[in-house]
Amino acid sequence: MSRLLIVNAHPLEPVAGQLGDRSWIEVAGGRIVDTGTGAPPSGEHRVIDAAGRTVLPGLIDAHVHLVANTLDTREAATWTPGYAAVRSLRAAEQMLRRGFTTVRDVGGADYGMAQALAEGLVPGPRLIHGGKALSQTGGHGDLRPRSEEGRPCCHTPGFARIADGVEEVRLAARDELRKGAAHLKLTVSGGVASPHDEVSAVQYTLEEIRAAVEEAGNAGRYVTVHAYHARAINRALEAGVRCVEHGNLLDDTTLKLLVERDAFLVPTLVTYEQLALRGRELGLGEESYRKIAEVRDAGLAALERAHRAGVNVVFGSDLLGPMREAQLQEFDLRARVQPAAAVVLSATATAARLLGMEGQIGTLAVGAHADLLVVDGDPLSDLSVLTRPKAYVIKAGQVV
Repeated sequence: MSRLLIVNAHPLEPVAGQLGDRSWIEVAGGRIVDTGTGAPPSGEHRVIDAAGRTVLPGLIDAHVHLVANTLDTREAATWTPGYAAVRSLRAAEQMLRRGFTTVRDVGGADYGMAQALAEGLVPGPRLIHGGKALSQTGGHGDLRPRSEEGRPCCHTPGFARIADGVEEVRLAARDELRKGAAHLKLTVSGGVASPHDEVSAVQYTLEEIRAAVEEAGNAGRYVTVHAYHARAINRALEAGVRCVEHGNLLDDTTLKLLVERDAFLVPTLVTYEQLALRGRELGLGEESYRKIAEVRDAGLAALERAHRAGVNVVFGSDLLGPMREAQLQEFDLRARVQPAAAVVLSATATAARLLGMEGQIGTLAVGAHADLLVVDGDPLSDLSVLTRPKAYVIKAGQVV
């Protein structure tokens, strides 16, 4: 069993929100087995001298789409499944090298990709996937051209599948859970990347959402929703969903429901910045491009309101294709309206609680997975420390 020892490190435990004294951290079998401030343990270890640097838990991005490797639907149509999978796993490796040791895919990734990463067949973060998102006909996940008639003959390619009515939603939910989904995702409002609906559109009925919530609960899982407008968000929260993606157009009722129900909000600010800057050149259609302004400025204001209200805020990026290289810029945007300690917490311990992995990831506690970053500087005083190259990225005790 390989053993790793990190010495002369200042630990940053996100829940405490402060740097600790110079310490050592011992790792064995992919887990943190001991920590201390005195003399480090003896024995055969690979030793990393942090030389006074900060050690913190690996980062968690709770909103990625590994299969969304291009904004150009015509280009994507020419890719075979094998080629698309390789592109997706390559994107996962790049996320790990940025410091994200766990990612939650909310539409598209499957059990096989998660298994390949878990077995170390390819380098990459721990992948928590929800299979395909569920969309109503004409909803955010229905990307068929308007010229196409009738119902799709089979599951649509990409990040979502179509399910209409309570019984179809139940069947689709059970099918995704059968295939190993750690959560279910429903698209309950319009979106930016979907060309044929408006951001303000409310999708899925209360009964349909409740059906998915019941099926997820029966399996010990939860439902998260893609939602921008308060009408859609509030309906979903009243139906029992645990998490809201985006939430840019939330209102006071939304904040009240999020807090009362101990639900989670995953803003994704950087994707709107990147879409505004690069969307056209990367193939984003004009119908989608015009909707960016509707949510871009509102997103930062919604995050600030959620933070002040005490909502469980989680880190997410939602970047597609080449825009993923801006993943770490989400930290810079959030720093405009949140203290650095709150942003770090959102990408570690709070995200771990959303994923049902509290105490396992997002922490330096003994027994947790040894997902660790060694960085130059103190992220609590300068959040941009996390956007720069790391001295070390360690996942499950292995130095990346």
